[in-house]
Amino acid sequence: MTILALNTAGTFSGSYHTVVAATNKQILVSPLHPTFGFTVQWQFSDSTTAFVGQCFVDHRGKETLETMWLLREEVLSHKDTWKATRVSTSIFTRIK
Repeated sequence: MTILALNTAGTFSGSYHTVVAATNKQILVSPLHPTFGFTVQWQFSDSTTAFVGQCFVDHRGKETLETMWLLREEVLSHKDTWKATRVSTSIFTRIK
């Protein structure tokens, strides 16, 4: 992954080039977007959270990643699947 400079609006660009893909097509370098996603598999519980969000920079240069997330925990029965997913938001800031 190559990330280029972040501008004052919080926008960045870059590219991603994978060598791992299940395709017979030519693998091409793909552009990054100012929106992003990542997942966390929690080591202290049987759950995974998927975060999606965007980076913002305020007029003082403070960067924040504003995200929405879905947490899915393992349940023993499909009868409990309705309570296995939670949704909320998180805001991340850079630690200096």
